[in-house]
Amino acid sequence: MKRSRLNLFKATSMTISVLGVVMIIITIAIIAYLGFQSLSSLISTDASSGENYEQLTALKSDYSNLKAQYDSTKTSVDASGNEDLKEAYVNAELELVKAQSAITDVESAMSAGESPQEIQNRLNIARTQLQNAKTSLSTARDML
Repeated sequence: MKRSRLNLFKATSMTISVLGVVMIIITIAIIAYLGFQSLSSLISTDASSGENYEQLTALKSDYSNLKAQYDSTKTSVDASGNEDLKEAYVNAELELVKAQSAITDVESAMSAGESPQEIQNRLNIARTQLQNAKTSLSTARDML
């Protein structure tokens, strides 16, 4: 009887040990999986963030080039004395200000950590505003 209790104790002890080891292995596997998921999510977010920064840099460059074109056109507009041309130029400058505001809006969204979808929407708006400013400048230049 003593022996059967001893054997039963050994069997129970061995079963508990095996279950403990299995639970530890399962816990490690779950933690590793969650860590991998977090890391891959972080990497994909960083990749899209890097792409957004590249697009923002391109927009800023385009804006700078367009601003230089506006500045060089302004002297010709002022010298022309044509009131319709001056009005068209002022309207074009308003479009340039809107483009600058849209670019600033993208920067603020990125620094605030907005969602990639929101940043992309703002980038699209900034591109559209920049294109409107280019079109307005062309219209004013055509009047020269």
